[in-house]
Amino acid sequence: MSNNKAIRAFLAIAPSAEVWQSIGKIQSRLKPSCPFDIRWLKPESIHLTLKFFGDVSPEDIIALARVVEKYSPTLEPLQLTVKTLGVFPSLQRAQVLWIGLAGETAPIFTLQQNLEQGWAACGFTRDHRPFRPHLTIGRIKSSRLTGDPVNFLAQAGDWSAGSFRADGLVFFQSDLTPQGAVYTQLARFPFGGDR
Repeated sequence: MSNNKAIRAFLAIAPSAEVWQSIGKIQSRLKPSCPFDIRWLKPESIHLTLKFFGDVSPEDIIALARVVEKYSPTLEPLQLTVKTLGVFPSLQRAQVLWIGLAGETAPIFTLQQNLEQGWAACGFTRDHRPFRPHLTIGRIKSSRLTGDPVNFLAQAGDWSAGSFRADGLVFFQSDLTPQGAVYTQLARFPFGGDR
């Protein structure tokens, strides 16, 4: 890799293979009744994203990683449950269909705030939108509807994809291809107690 080549990168927690499998089953069950014009994500490409950086240099990745290395050991592994369907930003302007996270989520909020502060101190733009832990399962392509979204979410809202143990953070490189994004792990940062 040349030193000036930009890398499209993000930092995330990867769910377990069992959760990915359950999400795939949920997507299959949702497809026939889904009122949205939607592009479903491949289950194995679904992550809990803490920060999407966009295009950054390899030098930036090193600076960003130093901040992650400082804070990731401060967390113990977490037990997270994947359940409850929702949309962002609102039902009237839905762009993302997601499944939520419950369980030991409070430490993730603290971690995400600490990381944002650390990156801002290094000169990176701070994201001021409120952090909402979720897994995007589909991206809504247009406002065209084929049914009632309120009824759809009410009927599908309590579905669960199981639980998983979050034991670290991963820096991913995202390469866009005609078949969709391909993710490559650049570095892994274990939580404390998971060494």
